[in-house]
Amino acid sequence: MRILVTGGAGFIGSHLSARLLAAGHEVVCLDNFLTGQHRTIAPLEKNKNFSVITHDIIEPFFIDGHIDQVYNLACPASPVHYQKNAIRTIKASTIGVINVLGFARQHGARVLQASTSEVYGDPEQHPQPESYRGNVNTIGPRACYDEGKRVAETLMFDYHRTHGIEIRVARIFNTYGPHMAIDDGRVISNFITQALRNKELRIDGDGSQTRSFCYVDDLVTGLITLMESNQTGPINLGNPGLELSMAALAEKIIALSDSRSTITTTKKFRDDDPMQRRPDITLAKELLGWQPKVDFTQGLQKTIAYFKTVV
Repeated sequence: MRILVTGGAGFIGSHLSARLLAAGHEVVCLDNFLTGQHRTIAPLEKNKNFSVITHDIIEPFFIDGHIDQVYNLACPASPVHYQKNAIRTIKASTIGVINVLGFARQHGARVLQASTSEVYGDPEQHPQPESYRGNVNTIGPRACYDEGKRVAETLMFDYHRTHGIEIRVARIFNTYGPHMAIDDGRVISNFITQALRNKELRIDGDGSQTRSFCYVDDLVTGLITLMESNQTGPINLGNPGLELSMAALAEKIIALSDSRSTITTTKKFRDDDPMQRRPDITLAKELLGWQPKVDFTQGLQKTIAYFKTVV
């Protein structure tokens, strides 16, 4: 097949593009490179089935030749990046998604929307199943991302009902692995970068916040499995197996990095930062036959090894 990956130079997009190429597909990567990195896709450019278009989905786009599938991953996904230009972020999930859906309709392509666990906000139900409708602050500093992704899901289903477009919606929980940007503000990339530099690991709040983390290879398998299934979703994709406090995560990364770093807490929580985040993946198991397989320690070791090459 010929597959378009918007945001294809990003953290997850670069891994997805590599997997699709390995499966024998032709991949078109569309990215504006505001947060995507050329180095993540440099090895792919040697493949004759891989091409790159520099473009922002906020603007309409056209591609010669037929496209069979679209994976829409084009949106800043870390708090540092999506709050840097909040208006541009919400445009990516509204105007951008309308452009993606219009493109998919023109090509008769199936389209997968990379949604997020952030649609659940600071959850009052734990773990979070797809039936939970969330607790999101519509006017907070994170709303450009959280509410943008919620609107994107609405657009997907409205285009599906109105125009019959084949859709898939994946709600992605915290994911980690090689190709993460060192300056993206995510907790794992922050901690690894600080640990490798033997600097203090700074934790917002008191360190009691919890997250569960999915290795990127498992996540990519889940995305492809959902795309190839007959399920529209939304379906949670994440790893519920090990829920860690931020303090415990910091200690683990220091140990695996052989770092001399110490840990400090700011005592001040970020606005609207969820206190807990862990997916209920019952639907993914039952409908897709998918669940994560990579051990967290092994995944962290691979991630730290990558960061040693870029920090």
